[in-house]
Amino acid sequence: MIFDSHLHTDFSADSTMLFEEAKREANKQKIGIVTTEHLDYNYPDLADFTFDFDEYFKKYKRYRGNDVKLGIEIGMRPECLEALKKVIIQYPFDYVIGSIHMVGNIDIYYDIFYQGREKEKVYNEYFDAMLKCLKVYDFIDSLGHIDYIARYGKYVDPEIHYHEFKEQIDVVLQIAADKGLAMEINTRRFGDKKVIDALMPIYKQFKASGGEFVTFGSDAHTPQAVGNYLTTANSFAKECGLQPVYFSSRKPIIMLE
Repeated sequence: MIFDSHLHTDFSADSTMLFEEAKREANKQKIGIVTTEHLDYNYPDLADFTFDFDEYFKKYKRYRGNDVKLGIEIGMRPECLEALKKVIIQYPFDYVIGSIHMVGNIDIYYDIFYQGREKEKVYNEYFDAMLKCLKVYDFIDSLGHIDYIARYGKYVDPEIHYHEFKEQIDVVLQIAADKGLAMEINTRRFGDKKVIDALMPIYKQFKASGGEFVTFGSDAHTPQAVGNYLTTANSFAKECGLQPVYFSSRKPIIMLE
Protein backbone atom coordinates (compact mmCIF):
# COMPACT_ATOMS: atom_id res chain seq x y z
CA MET A 1 0.00 0.00 0.00
CA ILE A 2 1.18 3.51 -0.83
CA PHE A 3 1.17 5.90 2.14
CA ASP A 4 0.72 9.65 2.32
CA SER A 5 3.02 10.25 5.28
CA HIS A 6 2.51 13.97 5.81
CA LEU A 7 -0.85 15.56 6.46
CA HIS A 8 -2.39 17.88 9.03
CA THR A 9 -5.78 17.62 10.68
CA ASP A 10 -7.42 20.09 13.05
CA PHE A 11 -4.87 19.32 15.76
CA SER A 12 -2.54 21.56 13.73
CA ALA A 13 -2.99 25.31 14.15
CA ASP A 14 -3.04 25.96 10.40
CA SER A 15 -5.49 23.19 9.46
CA THR A 16 -9.22 22.68 9.87
CA MET A 17 -9.36 19.30 8.10
CA LEU A 18 -11.13 16.67 10.17
CA PHE A 19 -9.54 13.25 10.44
CA GLU A 20 -12.70 11.69 9.05
CA GLU A 21 -12.35 13.83 5.92
CA ALA A 22 -8.75 12.76 5.41
CA LYS A 23 -9.62 9.10 5.97
CA ARG A 24 -12.56 9.25 3.57
CA GLU A 25 -10.33 10.63 0.84
CA ALA A 26 -7.62 8.06 1.55
CA ASN A 27 -10.17 5.27 1.32
CA LYS A 28 -11.28 6.53 -2.09
CA GLN A 29 -7.70 6.38 -3.32
CA LYS A 30 -6.91 3.12 -1.50
CA ILE A 31 -3.88 4.63 0.23
CA GLY A 32 -2.67 4.71 3.81
CA ILE A 33 -2.16 7.92 5.78
CA VAL A 34 0.06 9.19 8.56
CA THR A 35 -1.18 12.20 10.51
CA THR A 36 1.72 14.53 11.30
CA GLU A 37 0.50 17.43 13.42
CA HIS A 38 2.63 20.54 13.83
CA LEU A 39 4.76 21.05 16.92
CA ASP A 40 6.76 24.28 16.76
CA TYR A 41 7.81 25.49 20.20
CA ASN A 42 8.50 29.18 20.88
CA TYR A 43 6.68 30.26 17.75
CA PRO A 44 7.15 34.06 17.48
CA ASP A 45 3.54 34.93 16.69
CA LEU A 46 0.03 34.71 18.09
CA ALA A 47 -0.47 31.28 16.50
CA ASP A 48 0.09 28.32 18.82
CA PHE A 49 1.76 25.51 16.89
CA THR A 50 1.43 23.01 19.71
CA PHE A 51 -1.32 20.54 20.52
CA ASP A 52 -2.62 18.30 23.29
CA PHE A 53 -0.70 15.04 22.82
CA ASP A 54 -2.87 13.05 25.22
CA GLU A 55 -6.03 14.17 23.46
CA TYR A 56 -4.47 13.39 20.07
CA PHE A 57 -3.82 9.77 20.96
CA LYS A 58 -7.11 9.41 22.84
CA LYS A 59 -9.11 10.69 19.87
CA TYR A 60 -7.25 8.93 17.05
CA LYS A 61 -6.14 5.64 18.59
CA ARG A 62 -9.33 3.88 17.46
CA TYR A 63 -8.36 4.57 13.85
CA ARG A 64 -4.80 3.35 14.20
CA GLY A 65 -4.13 0.22 12.17
CA ASN A 66 -2.58 -1.11 8.99
CA ASP A 67 -3.63 1.93 6.96
CA VAL A 68 -3.49 4.69 9.60
CA LYS A 69 -0.43 5.74 11.58
CA LEU A 70 -0.04 8.59 14.06
CA GLY A 71 2.94 10.88 13.66
CA ILE A 72 4.18 14.39 14.28
CA GLU A 73 6.07 17.11 12.43
CA ILE A 74 8.47 18.98 14.66
CA GLY A 75 9.96 22.36 13.81
CA MET A 76 13.66 21.88 14.51
CA ARG A 77 15.46 24.69 16.30
CA PRO A 78 18.63 24.32 18.43
CA GLU A 79 17.04 25.98 21.46
CA CYS A 80 14.04 23.62 21.38
CA LEU A 81 16.03 20.39 21.25
CA GLU A 82 15.46 19.12 24.78
CA ALA A 83 11.79 20.08 24.98
CA LEU A 84 11.04 18.33 21.68
CA LYS A 85 13.07 15.28 22.63
CA LYS A 86 11.07 14.92 25.84
CA VAL A 87 7.80 14.81 23.87
CA ILE A 88 9.07 12.24 21.38
CA ILE A 89 10.35 9.97 24.15
CA GLN A 90 7.14 10.25 26.16
CA TYR A 91 4.56 9.52 23.44
CA PRO A 92 4.17 6.53 21.09
CA PHE A 93 4.38 8.24 17.72
CA ASP A 94 4.73 6.05 14.65
CA TYR A 95 6.69 8.65 12.70
CA VAL A 96 8.61 11.86 13.40
CA ILE A 97 9.36 14.40 10.66
CA GLY A 98 12.07 16.94 11.40
CA SER A 99 11.55 20.18 9.48
CA ILE A 100 13.02 23.65 9.28
CA HIS A 101 10.27 26.25 9.46
CA MET A 102 12.10 29.11 11.15
CA VAL A 103 15.48 30.72 10.72
CA GLY A 104 16.71 33.37 13.14
CA ASN A 105 13.35 33.39 14.93
CA ILE A 106 11.48 34.26 11.72
CA ASP A 107 9.10 31.87 10.01
CA ILE A 108 10.31 31.63 6.43
CA TYR A 109 6.68 31.63 5.36
CA TYR A 110 6.65 35.42 5.85
CA ASP A 111 7.70 37.97 3.24
CA ILE A 112 9.82 39.87 5.75
CA PHE A 113 12.38 37.06 5.76
CA TYR A 114 13.20 37.83 2.11
CA GLN A 115 12.70 41.57 1.82
CA GLY A 116 15.79 43.39 0.56
CA ARG A 117 17.95 40.27 0.80
CA GLU A 118 19.72 38.30 -1.90
CA LYS A 119 18.66 34.73 -2.55
CA GLU A 120 22.15 33.30 -2.00
CA LYS A 121 22.44 34.76 1.49
CA VAL A 122 18.93 33.77 2.52
CA TYR A 123 19.17 30.19 1.25
CA ASN A 124 22.62 29.75 2.80
CA GLU A 125 21.14 30.73 6.17
CA TYR A 126 18.38 28.17 5.64
CA PHE A 127 20.83 25.35 4.96
CA ASP A 128 23.04 26.46 7.85
CA ALA A 129 20.05 26.13 10.19
CA MET A 130 19.21 22.72 8.73
CA LEU A 131 22.78 21.52 9.16
CA LYS A 132 23.02 22.66 12.79
CA CYS A 133 19.82 20.87 13.67
CA LEU A 134 20.58 17.63 11.83
CA LYS A 135 23.81 17.33 13.78
CA VAL A 136 22.03 17.26 17.14
CA TYR A 137 18.52 15.98 16.47
CA ASP A 138 18.93 12.23 16.94
CA PHE A 139 15.25 11.36 17.42
CA ILE A 140 13.70 12.06 14.03
CA ASP A 141 12.87 9.59 11.26
CA SER A 142 13.03 11.82 8.20
CA LEU A 143 14.11 15.22 6.98
CA GLY A 144 10.97 17.05 5.91
CA HIS A 145 10.54 19.06 2.71
CA ILE A 146 14.11 20.12 1.95
CA ASP A 147 12.61 22.55 -0.58
CA TYR A 148 10.30 24.26 1.92
CA ILE A 149 11.98 27.62 1.38
CA ALA A 150 11.32 27.43 -2.36
CA ARG A 151 7.57 27.55 -1.67
CA TYR A 152 7.82 31.05 -0.27
CA GLY A 153 11.06 32.57 -1.59
CA LYS A 154 10.34 35.96 -3.16
CA TYR A 155 12.66 35.59 -6.12
CA VAL A 156 12.25 35.30 -9.87
CA ASP A 157 13.52 31.74 -9.53
CA PRO A 158 12.89 30.46 -5.99
CA GLU A 159 14.01 26.89 -6.71
CA ILE A 160 16.91 25.23 -4.93
CA HIS A 161 19.42 24.38 -7.64
CA TYR A 162 21.84 21.76 -6.41
CA HIS A 163 24.88 23.22 -8.17
CA GLU A 164 24.31 26.62 -6.51
CA PHE A 165 24.29 25.26 -2.95
CA LYS A 166 26.21 22.04 -3.46
CA GLU A 167 28.67 22.49 -0.61
CA GLN A 168 26.01 22.81 2.07
CA ILE A 169 23.54 20.37 0.54
CA ASP A 170 26.20 17.67 0.31
CA VAL A 171 26.89 17.92 4.05
CA VAL A 172 23.17 17.89 4.89
CA LEU A 173 22.59 14.80 2.76
CA GLN A 174 25.65 13.00 4.12
CA ILE A 175 24.55 13.54 7.72
CA ALA A 176 21.02 12.37 6.88
CA ALA A 177 22.40 9.27 5.15
CA ASP A 178 24.88 8.49 7.94
CA LYS A 179 22.08 8.71 10.52
CA GLY A 180 19.87 6.40 8.48
CA LEU A 181 17.20 9.05 8.01
CA ALA A 182 14.65 8.97 5.24
CA MET A 183 14.31 11.98 2.98
CA GLU A 184 10.76 13.14 2.51
CA ILE A 185 9.58 13.65 -1.05
CA ASN A 186 7.09 16.41 -0.37
CA THR A 187 4.60 16.38 -3.24
CA ARG A 188 2.92 19.68 -2.56
CA ARG A 189 4.61 21.29 -5.57
CA PHE A 190 4.94 18.18 -7.76
CA GLY A 191 2.43 19.45 -10.27
CA ASP A 192 5.23 21.62 -11.67
CA LYS A 193 7.89 19.86 -13.75
CA LYS A 194 10.52 22.50 -13.03
CA VAL A 195 10.23 21.67 -9.32
CA ILE A 196 10.86 18.00 -10.05
CA ASP A 197 13.78 18.82 -12.33
CA ALA A 198 15.38 21.01 -9.65
CA LEU A 199 14.98 18.39 -6.91
CA MET A 200 16.14 15.36 -8.90
CA PRO A 201 19.92 16.02 -8.53
CA ILE A 202 19.50 16.51 -4.78
CA TYR A 203 17.81 13.15 -4.24
CA LYS A 204 20.26 11.40 -6.56
CA GLN A 205 23.06 12.83 -4.43
CA PHE A 206 21.31 11.50 -1.32
CA LYS A 207 21.47 8.05 -2.89
CA ALA A 208 25.14 8.57 -3.80
CA SER A 209 25.81 9.57 -0.18
CA GLY A 210 24.49 6.24 1.07
CA GLY A 211 20.87 7.28 1.61
CA GLU A 212 18.34 4.51 1.17
CA PHE A 213 14.81 5.53 2.11
CA VAL A 214 12.26 8.16 1.10
CA THR A 215 8.76 8.88 2.35
CA PHE A 216 5.96 10.51 0.36
CA GLY A 217 4.00 13.41 1.82
CA SER A 218 1.32 15.63 0.32
CA ASP A 219 1.51 18.06 3.25
CA ALA A 220 -2.27 18.19 2.97
CA HIS A 221 -4.26 20.66 5.06
CA THR A 222 -7.46 20.03 3.10
CA PRO A 223 -9.19 16.83 1.93
CA GLN A 224 -8.61 17.82 -1.71
CA ALA A 225 -4.84 17.67 -1.22
CA VAL A 226 -4.65 14.23 0.41
CA GLY A 227 -2.64 11.85 -1.75
CA ASN A 228 -1.69 14.47 -4.33
CA TYR A 229 1.02 13.38 -6.81
CA LEU A 230 1.99 10.20 -4.96
CA THR A 231 2.28 8.34 -8.26
CA THR A 232 4.64 11.04 -9.53
CA ALA A 233 6.66 10.75 -6.32
CA ASN A 234 6.91 6.99 -6.78
CA SER A 235 8.34 7.42 -10.29
CA PHE A 236 10.72 10.09 -8.94
CA ALA A 237 11.98 7.73 -6.23
CA LYS A 238 12.57 4.94 -8.73
CA GLU A 239 14.59 7.22 -10.97
CA CYS A 240 16.74 8.21 -7.99
CA GLY A 241 17.20 4.59 -6.91
CA LEU A 242 15.61 5.22 -3.50
CA GLN A 243 13.25 2.90 -1.61
CA PRO A 244 9.83 4.30 -0.61
CA VAL A 245 8.80 3.52 2.97
CA TYR A 246 6.33 4.55 5.63
CA PHE A 247 6.91 4.31 9.36
CA SER A 248 5.15 2.25 12.01
CA SER A 249 6.34 2.32 15.63
CA ARG A 250 9.32 4.36 14.41
CA LYS A 251 10.49 1.61 12.04
CA PRO A 252 10.59 1.91 8.21
CA ILE A 253 8.21 -0.39 6.37
CA ILE A 254 8.76 -1.03 2.66
CA MET A 255 5.83 0.28 0.62
CA LEU A 256 4.33 -2.18 -1.81
CA GLU A 257 2.48 -0.83 -4.85
